[in-house]
Amino acid sequence: MKQWLQNKNSRLLITLGTVAVTMVGAAYAAVPLYNLFCQVTGYGGTTQVASEAADRVLDRVVEVRFDASTERGMPWTFEPVQTSMTVQVGETNLAFYRVTNNADRPVTGVASYNVTPFKAAPYFSKLECFCFIEQTLQPGESMEMPVLFFVDPLIEEERRMDDVRTITLSYTFFEQAEGASETATGRR
Repeated sequence: MKQWLQNKNSRLLITLGTVAVTMVGAAYAAVPLYNLFCQVTGYGGTTQVASEAADRVLDRVVEVRFDASTERGMPWTFEPVQTSMTVQVGETNLAFYRVTNNADRPVTGVASYNVTPFKAAPYFSKLECFCFIEQTLQPGESMEMPVLFFVDPLIEEERRMDDVRTITLSYTFFEQAEGASETATGRR
């Protein structure tokens, strides 16, 4: 065995095999690690998921605008019920989006989401959201879907956030492939 390992070709084979196994493992870990990174840092406009409401409400107000779109070919009509709301920082707010399945078959969709400006993402927290799970609509079915959110009072402690007066919450619905079962949580 020792002599075999001293052979240059054998060492090269072992090295390349190790590199290949490492690359495959890194590829499988990349998406979950990226999603975790985005959720923790707010990178790319990824909002935060909160388990409880803010502990205080401030006098500062922010306009929250709502945006909705679907991927090309998605047979749904998707729109915000309200185009904007003026909210107090720390106050829990409820907004709705309306969706209709225009297809002659059941369609399952998942929503990706972000906020702009991206720097506001770590301070935009959702308590409940239709985007956390797949949504299946029957042919012709319509529904209003809620999102319960607040702007974290910690935004007031960050000087680089002083210029943020408007935050846009955007959702895009994608058709979930038949037979796939994936929640939208963390999907970008």
